[in-house]
Amino acid sequence: MKFWFSAGIVVYYKRKERMEYLLLHYESGHWDFPKGGIEDGETKQQAAIRELKEETGLLVQIHEGFEHSFEYFFKDKFGEFAKKKVYFFIGKSKTKRVELSFEHIAYEWLAFEDAYEKLTYENTKQLLQKVDKFLKK
Repeated sequence: MKFWFSAGIVVYYKRKERMEYLLLHYESGHWDFPKGGIEDGETKQQAAIRELKEETGLLVQIHEGFEHSFEYFFKDKFGEFAKKKVYFFIGKSKTKRVELSFEHIAYEWLAFEDAYEKLTYENTKQLLQKVDKFLKK
């Protein structure tokens, strides 16, 4: 079985008391957070920052004290089972201007409740709950 490692960032934008989260619509049809593979020589955080820049054009500062990961199984492009571990961090954006990569078909900035409903997978919904709770401390 193949093993894959990815890193991503739950990006938020805050104006006054209103907080919005960035979701990406992937070509495969699901809604998720920006993430991608960790390359040789990169830390998890470096990979997350690089992937965010490549997929959205955004630069963020990662919050200290938060890291969340989960694992799942999937079929790769060759139809073989693989296991992926994804590490997530939190980043605050100073802008809502996104330069979407070719890997995605849309993006949205959404309040917590709307983002929670739009996310496709349960593991990312749970991640969003943890991030929201962390940011409200």
